[in-house]
Amino acid sequence: MERHIDINDFDYALPDERIAKFPLAERSASKLLVYRDGEISERHFRDLGDVLPAGAMLVFNNTKVIRARIIMHKASGARIEVFCLEPHAPADYERAFAVKGACEWSCIVGNLKKWKEGAVGIDFELDGTPQQLRAYRIGDGGREQTVRFEWSADLTFGELLEHLGKIPIPPYLNRDSEEIDYTRYQTVYSKFEGSVAAPTAGLHFTPELLASLHDTGTESDEVTLHVGAGTFLPVKDDDACRHAMHTEHFEIRRTTVGHLLHKWGYITAVGTTSVRTLESLTALAWRIRRDGSPAAERVVGQWELYDLPATFTGRDALETLLEYMQRNGLDTLKAATQIMIAPLGYRWRIVRWIITNFHQPKSTLLLLVAAYAGDDWHRIYDYALGHDFRFLSYGDSSLLIAENPQSI
Repeated sequence: MERHIDINDFDYALPDERIAKFPLAERSASKLLVYRDGEISERHFRDLGDVLPAGAMLVFNNTKVIRARIIMHKASGARIEVFCLEPHAPADYERAFAVKGACEWSCIVGNLKKWKEGAVGIDFELDGTPQQLRAYRIGDGGREQTVRFEWSADLTFGELLEHLGKIPIPPYLNRDSEEIDYTRYQTVYSKFEGSVAAPTAGLHFTPELLASLHDTGTESDEVTLHVGAGTFLPVKDDDACRHAMHTEHFEIRRTTVGHLLHKWGYITAVGTTSVRTLESLTALAWRIRRDGSPAAERVVGQWELYDLPATFTGRDALETLLEYMQRNGLDTLKAATQIMIAPLGYRWRIVRWIITNFHQPKSTLLLLVAAYAGDDWHRIYDYALGHDFRFLSYGDSSLLIAENPQSI
């Protein structure tokens, strides 16, 4: 089936001064646009409990941003920036962060033309003892390079990044990371290392707000999707359907699948990464229902969800996944996704409501919002621009409530 989306239909003028370059002093003081079936109103994020639909269940992405940027130098003095994207050997995130001595990662290299061969490195001290980190290119992968790291210190790779790395704040902020970013470009509920970008819809939550929501009966649960640098890639082709989506790894616990099934019809995704994880579950479940294939056998393809039968509901998917995990003794399901959620008649099956920030013009994230709110995305963004909302990662938030977004 041929699909076409003119990305120019999803453009809008975003003045640079509307991009939030720094976070507010208080996370929950950000503004909250509430879109409820065509009606738009304005609150503060700390009022979230007053405007959530009754019975809503919040689903958070508990990934943790790693200090993925390492500034290294050649013996000649040339500055080389190595941006770690995802582990190559070991390929598993948990093992990759726990390994000592050496590992390999897929990386983006800044000033690559200066690094033809040999090692780049950092000399540093740990507890008064001189140490070394060296990096070597393994082959030439084009935009992404496989880099082998070797280090002398008795540190895991995760500890090494904490010691030497920098937080990779978004490129559109046009500034170097600062001390504030080490805490504020991280959700308060982050747990599992692996992201190179924050799930920014969650940056507005504070421990106090979470406790208040819990005390008033709002249920919640967590998934893990490690956000890749591809989330910032612009759609360069006029036809957005020719844009190749990046791969992001995710996992979900069996207890969470059971919780989602119990609360199906009330699921509120906190951020587009939670959306992508939850909606991808339907494709995994359909494979099981269709042919019994292992759920994590392959990546969920960019258009795979569009080819599912309309009669296969989110409830069907969650029931299928839960039974599969129980039958196979799986406490956790690991997979990956490349899905593009776009206004092409996308059928929402698991996510009912969405909390999300305001996204870049002509981006795949804006397409996701349009797939949910339809042409009303124009009104939402016009309102935000006209009422001094702050945009992008450190910006303000929105709660999108559509009673029937061609779904559920």
